[in-house]
Amino acid sequence: MGTYLITGANRGIGLEYCRQLKQRGDHVIAVCRKAALELKELDVSIETDIDLTSDTDVKRLVKKLDGQKLDVLINNAGILERVSLDKLDINSIRQQFEVNALAPLRLTQALLPNLRPGSKIILMTSRMGSIDDNTNGGSYGYRMSKVALSMAGKSLSIDLKPKNIAVAILHPGFVQTRMTNFTPNGITPEQSVKGLIARIDQLNLENTGTFWHSNGEVLPW
Repeated sequence: MGTYLITGANRGIGLEYCRQLKQRGDHVIAVCRKAALELKELDVSIETDIDLTSDTDVKRLVKKLDGQKLDVLINNAGILERVSLDKLDINSIRQQFEVNALAPLRLTQALLPNLRPGSKIILMTSRMGSIDDNTNGGSYGYRMSKVALSMAGKSLSIDLKPKNIAVAILHPGFVQTRMTNFTPNGITPEQSVKGLIARIDQLNLENTGTFWHSNGEVLPW
């Protein structure tokens, strides 16, 4: 049994992470701004009123954890706002950088004392953050922030390898969540998270820094 801290745990992929990890017997710490009934019913540890873009809130979370050791930190919280070239919204792009790229790095750095040799760090990025795979353009804020997050993950994998801490950069697939307007063309959160957990389980110092699809495919940068 491991101890997993999951951000953005209130719905979608984060909620499903909590559900599947709880079901297999792991200890789950769910972090979110507000806990929905579905999350409360899982009977996991919940930390609410946490804005990950706030230094004050992150420090408060660290204090509440009181040195709790973590086996896996899953940086899952993120936002998607469509920003096109003809309707360029710099404030939206800036906000997506704050939430999608800077917040995970801020939290990871703050929780390093809670990690130990053998711990793992997961950054939930997106295939939309692949430069080589971008054939559609658009979505400036989301794409740019996810590229930045992937670069942070690669640097973390190098910096933390001497501490025996591995890092995975994971794409969940095209998933039926609120972020994708519950697209009928996507996979279910259950399918996605099953694959994501398999990637986490196989993560080690030999493959640290890998950019994976939930199905196991290694994605291009």
